[in-house]
Amino acid sequence: MLTKRFFKTKDETEVTFEFSRPDVTSVALVGEFNDWQPMAMKFSKKANAFRTKVRLPKDQTFHFRYLLNDSEWENDYAADTYLPNDFGSENSVVVTHG
Repeated sequence: MLTKRFFKTKDETEVTFEFSRPDVTSVALVGEFNDWQPMAMKFSKKANAFRTKVRLPKDQTFHFRYLLNDSEWENDYAADTYLPNDFGSENSVVVTHG
C-alpha cells in the first residue's frame, strides 16, 4: 500500500510504503530511488504490516519492488502503475505528482 503526503513549500513528496502478508518475516524496499539496494522496513504491530517512509523528488516516477524474506520479489498491490522490467516480470511504480 502507498500513501503520499505533499508539501506546499518543498519540492518533495513523502511516500509511506507498507506491505503485509502473514508468512513474511522480513521486508526490504528496493527501488530506483535507493539504487536498488535493499532498505529494511520496520514491522508495525499496530498496523500488522512492514512500513517505511521515503521522501522523493516531486513530479517524478520511480520503479520499486519489495524483497520478502531475502528471497522473494513482490509488487505493491496498490502501486500507481506497473511497468515491465529487464527480468521478464513487472515493477511497481510510484508517481510523485501532486
